[in-house]
Amino acid sequence: MEKSLAHTALFAALIAVLGLVPKIELIGGVPITAQSMGIMLCGTVLGARRGALAVLLFIGLVAVGLPLLAGGRGGLGVFAGPSVGYIVGFPVAAFVAGLITERWSAPVGIAAFAGAVIGGIVVLYAFGIPGMALILGKSLPEAALLATPFLPGDLIKAGLAALVTRGIAQMRPGALLSRN
Repeated sequence: MEKSLAHTALFAALIAVLGLVPKIELIGGVPITAQSMGIMLCGTVLGARRGALAVLLFIGLVAVGLPLLAGGRGGLGVFAGPSVGYIVGFPVAAFVAGLITERWSAPVGIAAFAGAVIGGIVVLYAFGIPGMALILGKSLPEAALLATPFLPGDLIKAGLAALVTRGIAQMRPGALLSRN
């Protein structure tokens, strides 16, 4: 129990630290950040349940006003901006990434990459694009077009998350909770 709480807090902190990487602003108002890789890692390393809990802790801290999102954003106002769909989708994305990594019997690197792509990109976009459309007053195809610049970077982040997850599995197999 204590170990699980420590991992949850550690990965919530990892997402926050990844927010220190400078964000890149796009036309739609949703920044490109390294934090989505933290969401992927929560799932692929901690597993579905613990990964989602770590992300929920992070979102709770943001909601109470801590400036943990990229660019020092925090507070309830972020839930009224164009990135609201992505923020709301973070825990679901981590859960799906973790579920795929846990349940698929493929080698850990392949399962982690698939989990990061499906959870951290497909699921996250399924929440983020409608959120952008709603807040920006765009149609879903227009919002999807605004999201296309994210795709190359997100694929790179999924690859990095898979490499990190595989590295943990090789060096410290007991620390890879998604496969224990």
